[in-house]
Amino acid sequence: MSATTEEKPGRNLLSFPTSCAAPQPRPGEPVKVVPLAIAAAGAIALSWYVWATYGGKFGALLVLGLFLGVALFHSRFGFTSAWRQLIAVGNGQGLRAHALLLGTAATLIALIASTGSGLFGATPKVTAGPIGLGLFAGAAVFAIGMQLGGACASGTLFAVGSGQSTIVLTLGGFIAGSVLYTWAFPIFDGWPQVSGFLLSEHVGWFGSWAITIAVLLGIVLLTRVIQARRTPPPVDVVPTARGFARVFRGSWPVLAGAVVLGVLAAAVFLVSGGTWGVTYAFGLWGAKFLQLLGLHPETWEFWQTPANAKTLAGPIWTEKTSLTDIGIMLGAAVAAAAAGAWKIRSEIPWRTAVAAVLGGVLMGVGARLAGGCNIGAYLAGISTGSLHGWLWGAFALLGTWIGLRIRPLFGLANPKPSDSVC
Repeated sequence: MSATTEEKPGRNLLSFPTSCAAPQPRPGEPVKVVPLAIAAAGAIALSWYVWATYGGKFGALLVLGLFLGVALFHSRFGFTSAWRQLIAVGNGQGLRAHALLLGTAATLIALIASTGSGLFGATPKVTAGPIGLGLFAGAAVFAIGMQLGGACASGTLFAVGSGQSTIVLTLGGFIAGSVLYTWAFPIFDGWPQVSGFLLSEHVGWFGSWAITIAVLLGIVLLTRVIQARRTPPPVDVVPTARGFARVFRGSWPVLAGAVVLGVLAAAVFLVSGGTWGVTYAFGLWGAKFLQLLGLHPETWEFWQTPANAKTLAGPIWTEKTSLTDIGIMLGAAVAAAAAGAWKIRSEIPWRTAVAAVLGGVLMGVGARLAGGCNIGAYLAGISTGSLHGWLWGAFALLGTWIGLRIRPLFGLANPKPSDSVC
């Protein structure tokens, strides 16, 4: 019997009715032994190399990236799909998982930042992101891009690691868009903006945490009201292992994934002194690739600022986002192979391929415009009490609404109320 026939919407604020029951997950596939062996050996060897060559701090960041990749894949934690499901049919399950992730990270980051103590000599530091036209436009453009590309920043990485061929095109576009922004930096620099607003500077860390948690709880209740009014299809399920094997072979409940990811995001803050980010690395990788081709991106204005010039001149193994990004791809490869889900698909419809590349380019430009993506701006901003994180999320919802209207042009489907799953 469907949830809508079992209860009256609005009577129980903790229930989240759907138009029918979610399907039962199928058993997981057998372990992909060869991909698992290759991915695991690569992860172990690279972790040892970075730790031995560059030190414990950088080795630990790579290992945290591995765990992030495992958690992202096993929970299939999505930002792109969560916003699409909410806007298209009113299913707020994904956004409620976001709230749990944000609340977990905010709690732990507040504890770390308030004590000012980190690992490996790091001093945890929180800054407020600027608020202005670049943030608003960048968040909306990024959200349009992720609806076309099929994944967000972290989703792109774990999807590439798990062998999803289409998302490799998205990653290529992401890198190209990031390079385009760094090349055209003088055009984007100087857009109107004001200084950011950090809650802890006005109400202390406890006040900042309490306000953040209160708003997140309000969002959970709001998604319940929306879902009760629209009674959307349930979220689809993926094959899973059973019993204790589920810990290692998946799939995890999305709320469990949210908690694990929140803990790992705080661990990145503890080890590095800064929040988890993803997209800065893509511009760096693109610039280094151009240097291999004999070009000179180091002469561009973006790479001539002291901090960026130092990063470009150094190895990627000492750059935080590169380490965690590479770790995510390797960790997702291990998790996907263990779950029997690692598979390369060679046939990609041309319209899907175009959408993937275009979406990646838009995300590359949008992330740099906004000063971050769903991780570096949305998660990092909200979990540290910075107003720009909330504004990023609001404009990303607007961009999602636009992106859903563009998707059919590329043959990409949107969830419909009549679907059995979304």
